[in-house]
Amino acid sequence: MAKVKRQTYTLNMYLEKLKDMDIRSDADVQRLSGAWNNAMTNELIVSVLNGEYIPPVILGQEKNSQAWIVDGLQRSTALMMFRHGNYRISTSVEEPVISYRAKVRDAEGNVKIDGCGDIIWEDREFDIRRKSFNQMPEELQKIFNEFQLDCIIHENYTMEQISRLVRRFNFNKPMNVSQRAFTFCDKYARKIRDILKQGFFIEAKYTKAERKNGTMERILMETVMCTFHLGNWKKSSQIGAYINENATMEEFESLESCIGRLENIITEDLYGLFTSKDSFILFTLFHRFTKLNMDDKRFADFLHAFKDGLCDKEVDGKIFYESGRSLKDRPVIVEKLDILETLMCGYLGVKKPGPGQQIDLEKALGFVRENVIPFATKEDIGQYAEVLDSLLGKSNCDAKLLEMENRLSLVGIVAYSFENDIDLDDWIVDYCSRNDGYISDQEENYLYMKEDLQQFIKGADAAHTDAA
Repeated sequence: MAKVKRQTYTLNMYLEKLKDMDIRSDADVQRLSGAWNNAMTNELIVSVLNGEYIPPVILGQEKNSQAWIVDGLQRSTALMMFRHGNYRISTSVEEPVISYRAKVRDAEGNVKIDGCGDIIWEDREFDIRRKSFNQMPEELQKIFNEFQLDCIIHENYTMEQISRLVRRFNFNKPMNVSQRAFTFCDKYARKIRDILKQGFFIEAKYTKAERKNGTMERILMETVMCTFHLGNWKKSSQIGAYINENATMEEFESLESCIGRLENIITEDLYGLFTSKDSFILFTLFHRFTKLNMDDKRFADFLHAFKDGLCDKEVDGKIFYESGRSLKDRPVIVEKLDILETLMCGYLGVKKPGPGQQIDLEKALGFVRENVIPFATKEDIGQYAEVLDSLLGKSNCDAKLLEMENRLSLVGIVAYSFENDIDLDDWIVDYCSRNDGYISDQEENYLYMKEDLQQFIKGADAAHTDAA
């Protein structure tokens, strides 16, 4: 007769049972192991080391006492890799520093005892990045080995019944990329959900699936990223963590205000423009429009013209709805924003603000080709200048640094960051706090800034190593 019981093992005991094949991971219909990536494995190990909750492993046991993993295969193999397979925790782990208690020992390694005969303990921390199980302190190894793992065992089952259990317990839908990214944005999650309650999103044409699968939350994170942090654009999987760390409530309130204003001017026929793919760019464009100090209805007028054919007009040989390119790549986003803003300003009869007014594109192109990227294009320079504006807008640079005569070297350092995939947000703030002038020779000034950036990165890496 089949029955179900709960059994708690130490993690070390459970993994030994896996090694000895008392518990097997290859039930007939079980999917193969190795479905998890490093990030998933990292977080599971952190949960164990911090003594956090892990769902029970579900086992099916035949009458001959052979047990099979029904649910928990990926967790089991990930823990086995760390304990017995020399897996090293990757540097992307979200919480790399583990706190623990350790006995204080003297120079000979003997445990210290206080005057009352009690063991002396101390608080310690350990950075687990790039560490395998055997490289961890003895105390953390013990915590790992002694972790209490619950197993729910379905006893006296046939393999057919075990196969049915595998189907039942794996009949679920995991978080998609957008939903998972949103879990990292806990600081602003409630604000995002509040904004999504506005009438604009009730009336908009987003599908029922997009309203449930995290797409709406992703759109707002992308909008804040595009509007205020374009220079450090992150794709979907990383955007939540970046927003949580670098965005401000003022930015979300600004977005909320823009959405409220759009709600008052967008007519039924215009909602179709705000697709899940393009919404964040249109929201960013409206934020830029608000700087022109014009009646909001003029933006609606532009959208009507855009929908009725202006969208097909070329800007520098390109149109907005050009297929075959990933909209989530930063250069494409910068280009599409430039197309929209050019069309909008042309329609409204106003001069387009931005980098074109602040640098000589031909001079900047020559400078970048000579000193940074030999094959840079004029379109590249426009993107670098756009990102530069975004960076300078977040820093408190002295007016001297912002002079037009210094723009060549500034564009050069942005080009360098593109070529070497470096985020400049922290450096530019630090650099501006330490400098109130520049070297008139722009090539020399560029080299000075590049060396300063390299030293800043080395300093940040050294601080990280010391903390470890």
